[in-house]
Amino acid sequence: MRLATIQTPSGPRATVPVGDSYVDLHATDPGLPSCVRGVISGSPAIRAAAAEAAKSPRAVKYHANAVKLLPPIPNPGKILCIGLNYRDHAIEGGKAIPTEPVVFGKFSNTLLAPGDPIVLPKVASKVDYEAELVIVIGKRGKHIPNDPTAYSYVGGYTCGHDVSARDWQFRGEEKQWIIGKTFDTFAPTGPVLVTADELTAPDKLQIQLRLNGTTLQNSNTKEFIFGVPHLLWFLSQVVTLEPGDLIFTGTPPGVGIARKPPVLLKAGDIAEVEIEGIGVLKNPVVAES
Repeated sequence: MRLATIQTPSGPRATVPVGDSYVDLHATDPGLPSCVRGVISGSPAIRAAAAEAAKSPRAVKYHANAVKLLPPIPNPGKILCIGLNYRDHAIEGGKAIPTEPVVFGKFSNTLLAPGDPIVLPKVASKVDYEAELVIVIGKRGKHIPNDPTAYSYVGGYTCGHDVSARDWQFRGEEKQWIIGKTFDTFAPTGPVLVTADELTAPDKLQIQLRLNGTTLQNSNTKEFIFGVPHLLWFLSQVVTLEPGDLIFTGTPPGVGIARKPPVLLKAGDIAEVEIEGIGVLKNPVVAES
């Protein structure tokens, strides 16, 4: 099932895209959750009822041209991110293949809806793009096994863009990954969440980033160094993963800072992240006013 969050007069609502419209699940069936987190963390009966509501002749619909899309999960409890998780990207940067996941985080201020502008900070001069597959947690988990049962903790997947201020990320002797990654608007996600029962092979997805129509990243999640079960196992040793938590899984090669000459984001650019089976996340780029 494909789920999206839209802004309605009643607040953010979980919807199912159907044709050129979005079906408001809670308005169609008041027994259904009003948020995507509630749908993906609910029972199989809830998800079945949501699928039925999307097909109902009495469905409450909003035309696509008349709605404001929000991030699929507008209020995640945690945004966890993995660095250097593609073999070809590590090689591109002249880095050794990591022996365990490289972890950092973003704050909620970074979250950005599809179509909203990525804002280039006045204080950053080297802002880069990074296309990423995002895992959305669907079930609370601690000490999750590093085996196929880990997939039962996944609610779904979406596209993510890990925007990065390289001059802040790599400043100083100790580096500053979090501060370089967590400027306002630096985590676009969407446009939809695809539930895990529909997207069953997250390690075999083509992933691309286009800048102004030119493809700059083009790889496949089969290049993951650490797959979904390993990441959930590793992270859940430290933090309890909760429904709605987001895990950015790393970016493939082709990032702007590694190019010769570098290709960095500038005002007027259009950035598109496309992941097979999910869709296209598109955001313009503007300068901070």
